[in-house]
Amino acid sequence: MNWNKIFALSLRHVYLIKGSFPRILDLIYWPTIQIFLWGFISKFFTLNSTFYENTVGVILSAAILYDFLFRSSISYNMMFLEEIWSRNFTNLFIAPIKLSEIIAALTFTAIFRTLIGLVPAALLAIPFFGVSIYKLGVPLIFLLITLYIFGVTLGLLVTSGLVRFGPSFENIAWASLFFLAPLGCIYYPVEILPEWLQIIAKLLPLVHIFEEMRNILIYDIVNYSQIIKATFISFIYFVIGVITFYLSYGGAKNRGTLINMGE
Repeated sequence: MNWNKIFALSLRHVYLIKGSFPRILDLIYWPTIQIFLWGFISKFFTLNSTFYENTVGVILSAAILYDFLFRSSISYNMMFLEEIWSRNFTNLFIAPIKLSEIIAALTFTAIFRTLIGLVPAALLAIPFFGVSIYKLGVPLIFLLITLYIFGVTLGLLVTSGLVRFGPSFENIAWASLFFLAPLGCIYYPVEILPEWLQIIAKLLPLVHIFEEMRNILIYDIVNYSQIIKATFISFIYFVIGVITFYLSYGGAKNRGTLINMGE
């Protein structure tokens, strides 16, 4: 793996963002709107729910973490789509660049796009709603890393679909996380789901992440075994995502569809 190539690929997307104010505004706008929307909902539940009466901003904290997951996945997809829309996709694969270097570059750069939107929104939540995700303490680092790994995994799976089926698959990029959200138990405990759905939901790292978040904020209990379990599950899915990407690339290459991508 050549780190100079990875840096060059990453730098291309960084310059693309820095040189476009509308792109920066778009990255900041949606997370901020989400924070204000869920901030008022969180405030309502804080004032009217016995479950949340002693914990300010549980729902808003969940919304911030979920938006981090959403932005990491979408950022990965959008950078790949940028290559297709700019007609640079063919050049990307003609150049002496390995698939592993492309995956690494997109993975590293996605965090840059994600933080541009998330940091201002999270900071605005402090003065407007008195809510700070930093109250989670040290476990916050591990929760964010796990969410990021899973977000990149979803990005890899969608990107695999783009390579295999073409740009028409891009709608799945927006639908994938909304499909998983009910099973992720982001805003409610896993016990709310029917028992058969709970079994499926626990196969996702999201349940363990958001259950742990609520344990910390509501009961002031840190269960690192649950965090480790979530990280392990995310890593397993990440490996599956990488394998799927390689298989999709091989299939598209054999069919000769890569050359027509973006044309």
